Amino acid sequence: MIDGELVVDAHVHVPRLSTLKPAWLAWADRFSGPHDWRSVFDGDGDPIPSRLDALFEAEGVDRALLFAEYSPRATGIQPIEDNLPLYRYNPERFRLVANVNPHLHHPLASEVDRQLDLGAVALKIHPVHGAFSPADKELYAAYRVCADRGVPVILHSGISSFPGSRASFGNPELLSDVVEDFPSVSFVFAHGGRGWWYDVAAFMALARDNVWLDLAGLPPAKLPEYYARFDLARLARKFVFGTDWPGVPGTARNVRALAKLGLPGEVLRGILSGNATTLFPGL
Repeated sequence: MIDGELVVDAHVHVPRLSTLKPAWLAWADRFSGPHDWRSVFDGDGDPIPSRLDALFEAEGVDRALLFAEYSPRATGIQPIEDNLPLYRYNPERFRLVANVNPHLHHPLASEVDRQLDLGAVALKIHPVHGAFSPADKELYAAYRVCADRGVPVILHSGISSFPGSRASFGNPELLSDVVEDFPSVSFVFAHGGRGWWYDVAAFMALARDNVWLDLAGLPPAKLPEYYARFDLARLARKFVFGTDWPGVPGTARNVRALAKLGLPGEVLRGILSGNATTLFPGL
């Protein structure tokens, strides 16, 4: 908890460092600032569960969603199995998020099922790092699994700085048919349309009950600027707190920066935990 509020960080990366491309490490060092994220890794670059748990406890994080990623052209491959020791060390704090890439996984439905069976509470799709359209009909098989099993889909929305990324696939407009075709599935737009598409992402979140925005990678103080065309207090009811750890100068720092925006108490509580506990099963 932070200042009496339950905190769910719905966007966390804790990969084995040996699986990453150099650009990822440079990104983490640049955006973490004084936050000593490397302290949770051993000499081989593998995360030590007890150290990660202690750091997140000190930062006030009650629940953390750990992302897998299969994006060899951009960041590398961080298989879901690498997160299992963290999840098993403290299954109350840590939860798994599945990931599939249509260029690597076939058939998609069986791979989504396999990863959900490991305990994942959501499916992450990264079209920008994978260089594919999130509206590709091949992905509909994955979305159907999520519909059948009652789990949400997290999609990267907006640009990415990593070499090999394809920003055009981060346009939230690509999801306009998908969110209509799967009305029972909650779609969380990670990074809230970062870059050129804040307005599109916000409009879709307000227009569709099943669209949400995660705040990972967005400095809280800049949210009024990014969403200047919208009533922030109204739009914030569709926000889900996430940090993109380790690319953040501390979770507690971001939580307190959010609190300074002056949002109504129930809205802030929804951002920090309420919306996530509604969206992600068993949280």
